[in-house]
Amino acid sequence: MMSWRTPNIVALRRRVHEILEQGSFGDSTSRAVNRFLVTMIVVNLLATSLETVPSLGARYHALFVVIELLSLILFTAEYVLRVWVAADHDDARARLKYMLSPIGIVDLLAVAPFWIVLFTQADLRFLIVFRMVRFLKLARYSPGMRSLLDALYTERRALFGCFVIIIGATLVAASIMHAVEGSAQPEKFGTIPDSMWWAVVTLATVGYGDVTPI
Repeated sequence: MMSWRTPNIVALRRRVHEILEQGSFGDSTSRAVNRFLVTMIVVNLLATSLETVPSLGARYHALFVVIELLSLILFTAEYVLRVWVAADHDDARARLKYMLSPIGIVDLLAVAPFWIVLFTQADLRFLIVFRMVRFLKLARYSPGMRSLLDALYTERRALFGCFVIIIGATLVAASIMHAVEGSAQPEKFGTIPDSMWWAVVTLATVGYGDVTPI
């Protein structure tokens, strides 16, 4: 019986790792696989959106089913391969680390619900959400999106500080409006949580206009 640690298996695993992980920065095979996966993600997202149009859903139902099945098989195979190549020496901890990482969870959510539906009587409508989750897979294949995510991670403390300031400003504004407008409009500003709705839409410059001070 062939061992999973034989030189041929190790070399194959490393080669698969290079193809999947290097993407647009790798050799021609890696770039081709990267572009194919990106194309499949885009096609899948377009099909998911267009399928909700009644006329298109009825006319091209068979095509949409084929696209979804091909996508499911492809993304499942990709996930299994990524779990396999996550460790060079059959380290279960390294594989578990990938499976619990944000991108690993996205990869799992892109396929797991669909297999569950195939063997259960689950409501098919919720699958639309998970099909759209596949959009997040583009973060792995796009250098621009990776750079953006890296920048967000680098500035995470500053962004958290901004979030805290926004929350504080919302609470202060809601408290003031509750004190000023609470007796005049108790149904809208009677409590600070009620007043926070006005504060949120005002600070966010959304301005629904359904709650206004008098």
